[in-house]
Amino acid sequence: MAIAGGNITLDSTEGMDKISQTEKVTSPYFSDGSTTLAAASIVSSSLTDTNETYFFGISNSTTPTVEEFNVAFGSTRGYGSDDNANAIKAPTDAIYKQYANLLLAPTEVTGGFFISSPGGTSAVNSGRDTEIFVVSARRSNMKDRINKGTWTIALSGSTSAVLGDVGATLLELTDDSVGSNPTATPAGDRYNIVSGSAGTVKKPAATTNFGFFYPDMGIMVFSAAELSASIPGTSGSTALSGITVFDTDTQKGFGFSSDTNSDEKTALRFINCLQPTGAKLTFRDEEDQVSAQYFCRVRSGQMNFSNNPTYVSGSLNELRQTTMKGNPSTFISSVQLYNSAGEMVAIGNLSTPLKKTFSSEATIKVKLTY
Repeated sequence: MAIAGGNITLDSTEGMDKISQTEKVTSPYFSDGSTTLAAASIVSSSLTDTNETYFFGISNSTTPTVEEFNVAFGSTRGYGSDDNANAIKAPTDAIYKQYANLLLAPTEVTGGFFISSPGGTSAVNSGRDTEIFVVSARRSNMKDRINKGTWTIALSGSTSAVLGDVGATLLELTDDSVGSNPTATPAGDRYNIVSGSAGTVKKPAATTNFGFFYPDMGIMVFSAAELSASIPGTSGSTALSGITVFDTDTQKGFGFSSDTNSDEKTALRFINCLQPTGAKLTFRDEEDQVSAQYFCRVRSGQMNFSNNPTYVSGSLNELRQTTMKGNPSTFISSVQLYNSAGEMVAIGNLSTPLKKTFSSEATIKVKLTY
């Protein structure tokens, strides 16, 4: 029971009786509580035909209806989609412009994504990347953001159209946040996607830049030209006729079709390259946990009595125990916090009751995390 007269007003001014802190907490990204989704468990999600015109889901084979990531293909030239004889905007063109508007500064939207680094071993010597693959995280999985400097995407596929060549190339990608400063964008900090794993860079962006990573948005934009330069597979619309070809070895690559009269489902190529042995997705999420620490200071003249009915006796409410007269001893066992409206918002029990007398003072720290 609360001690009579035990309402102590705290000075909630920051730095007085209250100190706030923000801690970054990371945890496994995937829905099953793991950090890695291995190739053997990676499948494409079953979506409606309308959705699949624009994107595909990446799922765990044990939970095929739960999308862990989404992947889309964008092209300023409308490659790999059907514009209905120019009657509608090509879906891949719409995808490119959607992400350009979302991730680029207003003055950069028209120009598009300039990912590749001319002068290195870039597949694009100058100008913008006209074709992109976009991988976006599931919001409920990523919490506040994707944990930078820890993730790896390992892609495997064919270096040619020869059947049986699948898995000949393993391309591991990560971000360069460990040793590079981010670029500020309207979508938050941006890092480069480079060759390497778990934040360890194998080849810097100045040599080959595979894409842009936006941790706050949970989005990765890949240069289709750079990916296809490393794992081409088969390109051309003739190799992409019919949906069943997406399970063949020749489609384990990023050599996209230039057809503008049919839906080539090019985004599936990214998922295909996640399925050979050695391919994987490894990610952790990141969350800001705000904690407020309240210092409840009990002065010498406070908390020395109780309103427990057994504390007194008789019609005059005399102290039951004579030892409680003069300098009584009480024990604080819990702390309750109230807001300005008098509503209790938190309660906590001490691990051991704290002895209190007129000749002693105490400070109890209460930490709330939310």
